[in-house]
Amino acid sequence: MKRFAYFAGAAALAFICFAGYTPAQGTQTRPGKIVIPESSIVHPEDAGRRAHTNIEIFVPDNEREPGNAPAGETPASLACVYQLVTQVTGCPIKGTTTNPSGGSRTIGIVDAYDAPTIENDLGVFSTQFNLAPCTTENGCFTKVYASGTKPPENGDWALEMSLDVEWAHAMAPGAKIILVEAASQSVADLLKAEDVASAQVAAAGGGEVTNSWGFDEAAQETTADSHFTTPGIVYFAAAGDTGGVVSYPSASPNVVSAGGTTVNRSGGNFTTETAWSDAGGGPSKYEPRPSDQDVIESIVGSVRGTPDICFDGNPSSGVSIYDSTRYLIYKDWIVVGGTSVSSPSLAGIVNAAGSFNNSANVELTPIYNNYTNASYFRDITSGSNKYSCVVGWDYCSGVGSALTYTDK
Repeated sequence: MKRFAYFAGAAALAFICFAGYTPAQGTQTRPGKIVIPESSIVHPEDAGRRAHTNIEIFVPDNEREPGNAPAGETPASLACVYQLVTQVTGCPIKGTTTNPSGGSRTIGIVDAYDAPTIENDLGVFSTQFNLAPCTTENGCFTKVYASGTKPPENGDWALEMSLDVEWAHAMAPGAKIILVEAASQSVADLLKAEDVASAQVAAAGGGEVTNSWGFDEAAQETTADSHFTTPGIVYFAAAGDTGGVVSYPSASPNVVSAGGTTVNRSGGNFTTETAWSDAGGGPSKYEPRPSDQDVIESIVGSVRGTPDICFDGNPSSGVSIYDSTRYLIYKDWIVVGGTSVSSPSLAGIVNAAGSFNNSANVELTPIYNNYTNASYFRDITSGSNKYSCVVGWDYCSGVGSALTYTDK
């Protein structure tokens, strides 16, 4: 695998520097290169001050004309992998067409800056994969400026928003989507947007709020936990894309921590789901163990352990998104990964399950009480993210990945 700090492009773009990029290691299932947007680079000095995205671009070696057609996992192929739809042998990407169904109430999505083409991009994505249209006109999609004023455009975060909106809709096509744009990626602005999203979702009857942003843990993080406590909302947060490192708000006891795995294929057919070495996870430095994790006290002790549950996150087994706001030389159809895939997708799956629990703790308690049930969860026992995946719960993949919509 090639993880690039730069990209050698076409003649008109012979060399583009990716300022601040650093190589990292990871597993993958097909040859290609991974490009990490600047917004996803973790700067230690930002902890507690500025958040980063958790999205990475995958460019297959054989992709001659990026952007012309979807090249990653689809809503139907992953719905098959996670047994959300009638099974097709091998769940092939090109041969599986049954999409997830269901979804109601509302999913809130919190991101920074403005994505000017987001509604158009959601429309193209929905048409491509035969999903129900989700527009402002039909009342399904709403964009809200958290500060009351349109934020500046940012190509990195627009990429993130395309992923978040499209895959929340993919997993719960019947749910309404409220995208709340923070004025900037400062933690203060994002927490303000979190409060706006919480109020909007609560006023709409409850549902989920998903956060694909995060930052390395900082001592003051516990003061932010109250932003994830609105009754009637289950909060989700990406576990991060640095192997074995804990990210906030994923570490908050008040959210579902969404980790990442690798979906492996052979001859186009799904074979196994294993660890993604760059997925975040581990014991929190500052957060206490929530009551839902009492059943794994022997593993985590007195502190919060992450992640809780996983979804495909490795960019080399990444998903297709449509983003017409250019990010460097990339636009239109792009393959992406990261735990930014996991958070909105799991929020959508929980929404479509229809329980609409009052909090993340209420959502997670039956999950942890039944996490050894192989008919509910796929235990990830191969690979590591610094922490080894073992039988049962671990810092590598939590309880594993969810199978079916069965209430846990």
